[in-house]
Amino acid sequence: MAAGMDNRSTIWRITEGVDDVVGGATITGTAVYTGVLTKFESEPENQIFAQQGLETLRTYRATIVPGTLAIKERDELEITHPKDHPFYGLRFRITSMLYSSHNPRDPRNYILLGLVRSERAHTKQ
Repeated sequence: MAAGMDNRSTIWRITEGVDDVVGGATITGTAVYTGVLTKFESEPENQIFAQQGLETLRTYRATIVPGTLAIKERDELEITHPKDHPFYGLRFRITSMLYSSHNPRDPRNYILLGLVRSERAHTKQ
């Protein structure tokens, strides 16, 4: 296990389902990777927008191993271990991927992910 990889996560691929009986599409997802080793970090929050009561996009970073996973933008990352993690069970939308320069077969290979989570200011979540 790489240093700092103390979380496990699931990567979800979000797809639009078929139309329901009233004409709306149902958004569904499929777990494409489970048990992914993850190092999860939060970025500083912009307090100005939160104080004004605006909806803010919270940004996060995650480093995942192995670096050979086929991740796409708009996939979602869900923290699944440990159960006492502050973001356990929450999903974060992947906005960017940065692949390391290691050979794909190198065990040090990793992917850096840019993540966002929309949160409304002054609400209980």
